[in-house]
Amino acid sequence: MLRQEVHELSLPTRGRGFYEFTRELEMLVRKAGLRTGLATLLVRHTSASLLIQENADPEVRRDLERFFSRLAPDGDALFRHTCEGDDDMPAHVRTALTQVSLGLPIVDGRLALGTWQGIYLWEHRHHGQSRQVTVHLLGE
Repeated sequence: MLRQEVHELSLPTRGRGFYEFTRELEMLVRKAGLRTGLATLLVRHTSASLLIQENADPEVRRDLERFFSRLAPDGDALFRHTCEGDDDMPAHVRTALTQVSLGLPIVDGRLALGTWQGIYLWEHRHHGQSRQVTVHLLGE
């Protein structure tokens, strides 16, 4: 019989960067007691994103940050939407080019992640925020 649960995770950030929350999500799956199913995640913001990325070498995340800094630089004269500062529109561009939702299979009671994969919130703003991630678990 299919069951479902919805949870809200509040993830504090200290500003631009990656914040892994794999363990928190694994705990929700374990508590739900699902053996097979799907975890769907949605970050409810337009200046942060979700991604699955290598969790062994932090240089991977630093390289991604350097690449996106070049792609959508803060304070670029191209951008007119600067209501909240020089990082406002670049944060929206970063979000548009990445993902705000993820779907993860649940297999044998665990998230079906690879050995070096972690689940991250990627904060695109310089100032710390409290980000909300909705988690929908469906399975049996």
